[in-house]
Amino acid sequence: MAGTTVQDRGEVEKAFSMALAQFGIPATTEAINAVRGVAKQEAIATLIKPYESVNESRVALIFEMFKSNLMEVFVREAQPIDGAYDTLCWLKKQGIHAVLNTGFDRHLSHQLLHTLGWMDLIDGVVCSEDVPLGRPAPYMIFRAMELSQSLNMQEVMSVGDTVSDLQAAHNAGVGLSVGVLTGAHSKEKLLLQPHTILLSSVAEIPALLA
Repeated sequence: MAGTTVQDRGEVEKAFSMALAQFGIPATTEAINAVRGVAKQEAIATLIKPYESVNESRVALIFEMFKSNLMEVFVREAQPIDGAYDTLCWLKKQGIHAVLNTGFDRHLSHQLLHTLGWMDLIDGVVCSEDVPLGRPAPYMIFRAMELSQSLNMQEVMSVGDTVSDLQAAHNAGVGLSVGVLTGAHSKEKLLLQPHTILLSSVAEIPALLA
């Protein structure tokens, strides 16, 4: 969601760095961006590994602090990517199912959707906790297919702003893998991953499909 359909003006990175700093763990922008798109607990474990042994209870504490920070700096004042609302409306009008998937947990995801007012526009949301493994594993896409009762992988389009989004789409074997340039990873990074097309933003999806 953050960076693909919801504006991220550095709030997610800030929430990470603040949470880690409270536990005495430094994290550079480069290190945080490298784990964008994966399940947040997994991202935290990766970020603390260079400094201390990974402990589940430690990860859980930092994750709770991350969520608290994110609620304050991001969720309550969330704004959509320009054109995202219109794209969701267009998809619904065309009878095309739209399922969001995110590395956020269900509580944060639902708070975001409540802020944005999108619940009636989508067919569901898949969170990292809903599947055995988050991105780049393909399971979130498979779960989205379940929610939309989709039968043909070649009729599935995956859209994301991170390397792990494109890797998950490739691993799932979707018919259309779209990278957007509104999020954490640069065009240069996304170009190195398997994909169908890169778009400036989700606002271009209706024209692409039409």
